[in-house]
Amino acid sequence: MPLCKKLYVSNLDYKITQPDLEQMFVPYGAVISVQLIMDRESGRSKGFAFVEMGSADEAQAAIAGLNGSSVEGRSLSVDEARSQLPRHGGSKRS
Repeated sequence: MPLCKKLYVSNLDYKITQPDLEQMFVPYGAVISVQLIMDRESGRSKGFAFVEMGSADEAQAAIAGLNGSSVEGRSLSVDEARSQLPRHGGSKRS
């Protein structure tokens, strides 16, 4: 089973920023990218993000160290990111 370098992070406090996330993951290895998902309409965080680590071993260390940890009073969920499924339907009608 191949190990993934991209992580899915959820249950984030809405005040968490991309630099905050990067600082949380740096102790576990090289952080390649941080993508905090924002709501288009409100501009507010949706409470989840994707973090890409430098290696699969670093990603596993981050999962072991951060999954279930409390940040801003919330228990983080950190796991391997899964491939996005194709989306169906959905054009807006006037």
